[in-house]
Amino acid sequence: MLRSLLAAGLVLVAGEAASEDITAASYDGPTTRYAHGVLGDAIEHGELVMTLASGTQKRVILPENRVFEDTEPRLFDVDGDGDREVIVVESDNRQGARLSIYDGNGLVAANAFIGQSNRWLSPVGVGAGDLDGDGRIEIAFVDRPHLAKTLRIFRFQNGNLIPLADLPGVTNHRIGERNIAGGIRDCGNGPEMIVASANWARVLAVRFDGKDFTGTDLGEHQGRSSFDRAMACN
Repeated sequence: MLRSLLAAGLVLVAGEAASEDITAASYDGPTTRYAHGVLGDAIEHGELVMTLASGTQKRVILPENRVFEDTEPRLFDVDGDGDREVIVVESDNRQGARLSIYDGNGLVAANAFIGQSNRWLSPVGVGAGDLDGDGRIEIAFVDRPHLAKTLRIFRFQNGNLIPLADLPGVTNHRIGERNIAGGIRDCGNGPEMIVASANWARVLAVRFDGKDFTGTDLGEHQGRSSFDRAMACN
């Protein structure tokens, strides 16, 4: 039984069967088994620890061919049921990264792996939000921020991540950085995704209306302070 669970990429400690709100999440099980180093060192993590509202802890243990290649887990109510899930970046040693959503019962949804080892993606901020104002949740990340530099939008619907639109020519991470630039802000006129132009010359605010993108040039990129000002609506 344990082998089958490991093959599926999931081991959970004993606890309540019903999903509930996740109040905290962290990575554990540091490992060097995935030698990519995109976040500045060779250490990734093989375990995700989730603390539920009841105080119960649930632990996801990935199989040996996968790691959490990420800066931190992100809490967000993806399915709109009032309980938060965890959004993570999960990488396979042959297929590269995918964005995955977990709750206390295990994997909720994921997009397809990129398809090649040492290919990564970086979520935009918490990675999710109602970006087009229709009441449904979208997922946003930059696909291969060092290579493809493409903003991708998915919608969480009926337990699946449905691709909606792509915008090439933007990024939010450089190799070796320990954190991801920008995020999702709302300055009173709806959500905007704060990213950089592909060459890191400009800081951009990008809107998504459910079909298409529009962008605003916020000025010259001058390091992380540029993103801090943008996120603060300054």
